[in-house]
This record gives sequence, structure tokens and C-alpha cells, in this order.
Amino acid sequence: MLVGCSHGTDNLRGRAAIRSVLDDVRAARPGLDVREAFVDVQRPELDDVVEEAAAEGRGVVVVPLLLSVGFHVKVDVARAVERPGAAASAPLGPDARLVAILLDRLSGVGLRRGDAVVLAAAGSTDPAAARAVEAVTAALADPLEQPVTIGYGAGAGPSVPEAVAAARADVPAGGRVVVASYLLAPGYFHDRVLEAGADVVTAPLAPDERLAEVVLARYDEARLG
Repeated sequence: MLVGCSHGTDNLRGRAAIRSVLDDVRAARPGLDVREAFVDVQRPELDDVVEEAAAEGRGVVVVPLLLSVGFHVKVDVARAVERPGAAASAPLGPDARLVAILLDRLSGVGLRRGDAVVLAAAGSTDPAAARAVEAVTAALADPLEQPVTIGYGAGAGPSVPEAVAAARADVPAGGRVVVASYLLAPGYFHDRVLEAGADVVTAPLAPDERLAEVVLARYDEARLG
């Protein structure tokens, strides 16, 4: 069994986007039992889903539908799989397929020479999360052939508004500040990014069928050891 675990959101578009990822996983691997769980806001709770799998005598791999490590991965998910037959995979990022989605999102908003690019990430106090975001930023800057700066929604600095303001100060005449939203789905953090003062903000990563490829890769890595 694969349990896709996300944070949870009150945003209906965000819920649909996360659901689309797991629907794509089911379509890609029809024989796999795929269930949804959350660590906050929504139900069912992750602990309950894992306990249900254990009661059924099923092995379970929890795949965090999160882009980097942090509290939810290291605490909530880790606690839920502290039982026989349960395991957790790594989070979705960093991954080259996520970078490819970001590039497509930037192409979709007509990124042009002279634009400044800011990668907006949710943020975490965990240093490993910052390193993961930095790896994605470097991988994005290479094909763009230009620097990409980082702004965080919480837990780290600079904030997205601060990063946008700094980019605005350096952008050449006629250039725009374009924010690449390194967020999985619409919700609280994406709403804050939209308010950060950029000229253009790309859509979050989901929906996109490549996300299902990443989820299944993480599942297989954890299942096979």
C-alpha cells in the first residue's frame, strides 16, 4: 500500500491538486492500493491510515507529498511508521522532474531575458530543507543561464517579499520580477506568494503527471530498501 501524505489545506483548489497527484499514481500503477492521509487540517489523519493498514495485515509505505524534509517528515511521518510493516520514503524533492516542471511553468508565463527569477519555497528551520531548496535553485539556474534567488514563506530567510524587493532593485529597465512557485499546490503559502509584489507568479507544481513519476520512484526506493 502507498499512502500519500500531505499537510492538508482548506483551499479547495489545493485539495483537488493533491488529489490529482494520487489519481495519476493510481492510473500509472493500477494494481497498487493508493490512499490519502494528512498531518493537519484534513482527514483521515496519517496515524489512522497506517493503523488501518496494520489491522488489515498490509505493508505500507508512506510517501510524504512534501518537497523537502522538515518537521512533518522527521516527526509526524516518522512516528506514524514506527511499527512493523511500515516504512516512509524520502520527500519528493529535490528531483530533476520537479525542476522540469518549474521550467515549463516559467516558459508558460513567457520568461524573457532581463527578467529576474525568484524561487519561492515554503521554508523550514531544518538545514536539510534549505540545502534541498538550494539544490533545486542551482538546477533551475543552469538551463535558464541566469541567477535564481530564493525566498521563503516561513522558517527561513529571506522572505519571499524580501527576495522580490531585492530582485526589483537589481532588475534592468524593462525587466520583470518573476516568481517560480516551488509549492506543490494552491493554499496558504501560494496566496502569500501572490501578495509578495512580483510582476508574475507561476502556478504551483500540481497538477502534473510527472509528479506521479516522482511519487512512485520514492515508493519503489523505500519498498526495495
